[in-house]
This record gives sequence, structure tokens and C-alpha cells, in this order.
Amino acid sequence: MAKLSLFSKNTKSELNKGLEKTKETVFKKLSRAVIGKSKVDDEVLDNLEEVLVTSDVGVDTTLRIIKRIELRVASEKYLGTNELNDILKEEIVALLDENNTDEVSDFTADLNVKPYVIMIVGVNGVGKTTTIGKLAYHFKKAGKKVILGAADTFRAAAVDQLVIWSERVGVPIIKQKMGSDPASVAYDTLSSAKTQQADVVIIDTAGRLHNKQNLMDELTKIKRVMQKIIPDAPHEVLLILDGSTGQNAFEQAKQFTKATQVNALAITKLDGTAKGGVVLGISDQFKIPVKYIGIGEKMEDLHIFNKHEFVDSLFSQ
Repeated sequence: MAKLSLFSKNTKSELNKGLEKTKETVFKKLSRAVIGKSKVDDEVLDNLEEVLVTSDVGVDTTLRIIKRIELRVASEKYLGTNELNDILKEEIVALLDENNTDEVSDFTADLNVKPYVIMIVGVNGVGKTTTIGKLAYHFKKAGKKVILGAADTFRAAAVDQLVIWSERVGVPIIKQKMGSDPASVAYDTLSSAKTQQADVVIIDTAGRLHNKQNLMDELTKIKRVMQKIIPDAPHEVLLILDGSTGQNAFEQAKQFTKATQVNALAITKLDGTAKGGVVLGISDQFKIPVKYIGIGEKMEDLHIFNKHEFVDSLFSQ
């Protein structure tokens, strides 16, 4: 039975367009992998393994996918290479389904408390500020009252960019002078959110990764101070990763998941790269739900991640 699409035709079209560079690269490699072959044999599987690894899916996840396809070939004997795309889609989705990471259907699906507090983490340059702006846009569009907190007080550019986004989207922002205690900004933001009865609070944090212990201490302090205002805050620790950096995104995910309790991921800049396969590896390896993907620069270009739709787009011509 065909899986019901959760995406509108427009959204699906935008996803296909956003993944064009990755799709084009993957299909060129797949075509070379099966050239002159009519059935899936050991040589095709070896070639397929190389295709996945060089598409930034990651070695561990690639080996798990190949193992699944080997079992499929053994049970079905004569699988043709023309069926390889469909097999790939089915086995990758089945692999990701095993992670039991729930997907959300829309931007407001998790807003079961008020205010819902999101703490944003990630290194500088991955698109944190842009993602915050896009999130604020989508929440506001859904009728939610949003407040931003500029707790990356070590970079003037970070605060300035967040102010620009707050003005573009039309949501208030809480900030202090440069060099202020980030936890103090978070405290003020949550206090204001409670007073104004906001639905969503989004707190930016510094993107430094020079010392994991310093990072851990700072994020722990921010969380502790938040909890003086809202005992169970933050409800979401959203790690932003730049998909165009490929394997570097894996390393950043390792570092930040050690430094704090990340419970959601957003992978950005997928439209400008051929490394979209990294989403599959990260989704598989970290057992943390990829919640959002960025596939463009416009405010609308942040999408809810749906693994079935993503894999379908990635391996469909």
C-alpha cells in the first residue's frame, strides 16, 4: 500500500528542488554503479557502498543499508538493477523507522506547554540566526505569540542579525549590552514571556566550540537560570547543523550531544550542496529526531523533516 504523502504538492516540489544538487550527484554515481549490469550482485553492492559513503551518508549507516540490501538480494535472488532505486528507498526508510524517533506534522505540534521554550545551540556560521528567524516566522504565521532572546552576547553580529530577523518577522526581542551574562538574558526573556503570556520563546546561545567543558558549563548555567522562571525549561534543545559541511556536521553533533541534552536537530543549507546524504547518516547515528531542514534563504524555506518524503525525493528521478 502506498504511503500517504504528508506534504502538499508545493512543499514536495520545493523539497525536490532544494535537493537537486544532491539528487544529481547521487544519480550520476548510481548510474555508474550499475552500468552494464542487469542484476544486483556483489560488484553492484560494492559500487553502491562507495556511492553512499561518498554522498556523505556516513560509513556506519552505509554498512547497515548495504547489509539490509544483501539480505534482500539473498531472499529474492534475482533483483534487477532497475529495481535498485525502489529497494534503496524502502530499506533506508525501514532503517530510519527502527530509530523510533517521532516526527512532527507541523510547526506547532509540540507546543503542549505555554510558553514553550526552545534553546538553540550550534557553532557559528551554521545558520542559527537564520533558522531562529524562520522558526519565528512559522510560529507567528500559525497564530502564536513569539519572543526571541539574544543570549549570544559575545558576538555583536549575532545580536544585530537577530534584531534584523525580529523586525522582519515582527516579533519582540530581549537583549542586553555586549558581554552580558547569557544566563541573565535568558532569565529576562523568560520573565518577559511569562508576563506577556507568550506561546513560544526562542533563545539563541553562543556558538563557540573551543572548549567543550566551557560550553557545557555555560549551557548548563543558562538552563539552570531558566528553570528559576519555568521549572521544566528548556522544553527543546535544538542543535543546528550545516548540511553542506558533510562529515564536519557529524563531528559537531558528537560534540554538542556530549555537551548538553540535545533532543532535536535542524539541518540547514541543503539546497546549496551535494552532501544531502548527511541527513540520513545523522538521523540514523544519533537517534535524535531531525525536526527541520533548511532548503533555501527565504523565510518560508524551513521545512518539517519527514523521512519518507525526504528519501523519496532523494532517490526519485
